[in-house]
Amino acid sequence: MRKYELMYIIRPDLEQEAVQAAVEKFQGIIQNGGEITKHDVMGKRRLAYEINKIRDGVYVLVNFTAAPEVVAELERILKISDEVIRYLITKDVA
Repeated sequence: MRKYELMYIIRPDLEQEAVQAAVEKFQGIIQNGGEITKHDVMGKRRLAYEINKIRDGVYVLVNFTAAPEVVAELERILKISDEVIRYLITKDVA
């Protein structure tokens, strides 16, 4: 099991319940073979640059340990999710 860090940005026009449902969906994928060590919903913030005419987003940061297969499945789901504007998964070397 390797350590990873995931940051993703959710569209700001979603209701609070939809944001919470998206966060729980991604947590469920990680916990289906991995373990979340830190989870932080950072809230709505201004983007550094406009993405598809969207200026704000809800930032979420997750540190977790998992097998590479779990990360591949998580990345596949993040790519096809309409709620997510951008995401980045990196190996945590610290």
